[in-house]
Amino acid sequence: MHPILVQIGPVTIRYYGVMYVVAIAVGFWLLAREVRRKKIPLSSESLLDLVLWTIPIAIIAARLYYVAFQWDYYGRNLVDIVKIWQGGLAIHGGVLGGILAVFLFSRYKKVPFWALTDAMVPSLILGQAIGRIGNLMNGDAYGVPTTLPWGIRFPADSPAGMAYPGMATHPSMIYEMILNLAAFAYLWAIRKKGYKDGFSTAMYFILYAVIRSVVTLTRGDDLYLGPVRAPHVASAIMIIVFGLFIWRGKLYQRTKLA
Repeated sequence: MHPILVQIGPVTIRYYGVMYVVAIAVGFWLLAREVRRKKIPLSSESLLDLVLWTIPIAIIAARLYYVAFQWDYYGRNLVDIVKIWQGGLAIHGGVLGGILAVFLFSRYKKVPFWALTDAMVPSLILGQAIGRIGNLMNGDAYGVPTTLPWGIRFPADSPAGMAYPGMATHPSMIYEMILNLAAFAYLWAIRKKGYKDGFSTAMYFILYAVIRSVVTLTRGDDLYLGPVRAPHVASAIMIIVFGLFIWRGKLYQRTKLA
């Protein structure tokens, strides 16, 4: 595993960045298809604006969320805050930032928020799966040591290699990639089932909360709230909030064929 795809003189192209570009490109294509199918009044130019609003805000929020939990280190090394290519993007922070950006965008464009997020979530979970390839090559989002035959020994200068020198670790990023792909298949399959607006979005949050809760049991770089893993706390909140959202709004009821 090596984080650099190509290096020509001072120009360095990293797998981490390439996977983000691929995820955004594929996600944009799927989103455009869904917006047209759902007849949401947004042009291709408006969708591009949506991406340009959402992606930077989500990345900044993901980084700030991570930095907040690691302030003992970053408070002494402020310049390292901007080094996102070294890893350190917390998905829960990114999702919260992204949702805020989409909400503001939907208000500005006067389009239904839940219909728009329902169109987005299959692309989002697929993009997360693609992004995990970047984590694999970077050696971050790594697992704890394991003796299982599929454990991976990462290079000594990678985040995993520095945390567990010479030890094979769970390929937690691969576990999450596989589960994210399964969640994508489900969200893509239900999009035409006629559920009320907001159902797919709520299911995305519940599914990802479950996925992250399971995968985090193998993670070696998780953030903590005291003795408790922060992803477990955030995931529990997401499951409760969006489970109640589905139940109170009876979003599980099909209203029409989409």
